[in-house]
Amino acid sequence: MTATHHALVLFDIDGTLLRRSGPHHRQALVHAVRRVIGLASTTEGIPVQGMLDPVILGLMLRQAGLPAAAIREAMPDLLGVAERYYLRVCPPLEDKLCPAVTPVLERLTRRGILLGLVTGNLTRIGWRKLERAGLRKYFRFGAFGEMATTRDALARLAIREARGRGWIGREEPISLIGDAPQDIQAARANKVRAIAVRTGITPNEELEALKPDELLRDLRELRLRMVE
Repeated sequence: MTATHHALVLFDIDGTLLRRSGPHHRQALVHAVRRVIGLASTTEGIPVQGMLDPVILGLMLRQAGLPAAAIREAMPDLLGVAERYYLRVCPPLEDKLCPAVTPVLERLTRRGILLGLVTGNLTRIGWRKLERAGLRKYFRFGAFGEMATTRDALARLAIREARGRGWIGREEPISLIGDAPQDIQAARANKVRAIAVRTGITPNEELEALKPDELLRDLRELRLRMVE
C-alpha cells in the first residue's frame, strides 16, 4: 500500500490553535456534574492545562467526595451531557486563533501533509471548537479525551489510525505540536518529533527544560523542514 501523505502533523487545540476561547468549556463540565450527579462543583484548583476532560471530571467529583465506583458509573452520562451543553453554547471563535494558525494550516495542507488532532477535549467539543473557529476543513481525524486515559495513549491511537488507514507509512515523519508539557511527553513516548509553542500558559523555562525538538514563540516560526 502506498502512503497518501509524506508526513503527519498532530495538533493540540487549546493554547496551540485557539486561546482565550471563553468559559464555555469549563461551564459544560460543571453543568454535567450538576445535571447528572446533582452536585455543585468547580474546576477551581484543578490544573486543567494539558488534561483530558474525563480526568478533569473525575477530579471534580473526587473533590466533591464521590467514591471511585460512583464516578466510573456516572462518567458516560457526564460526557454526553457536557458535549450537548457545549454544542448549544459555543460562541464564534474566529477571533480566538493563535498567531498564524490559518496560514500555517493552509501551507501544510498545500504541501500534502496530513493533519490530525490529539486533544483532551471530548470529541464533539473539539470538533465544534474547530467548526466555530473556521478550522474544521483542515483536519481529517483526531484522538479525543474520552478515547484513552492519557495523552500518550491518545497520540498512539492517532498514529495507529493514520498508519492503519494507509494515510502514512511507517517511515513517514510525524510531529506533535502543543503548548503543554503533556504534549512534549506524548511525543517522546511515541518517538515522534516534539514541537512546543509558547502560546499557552506554561512558563517558557518549563518548556525549555523538557527539551522539545523545536520550541517556538508561536506558529509563525514553524518551518516545513521541522515537520518533513
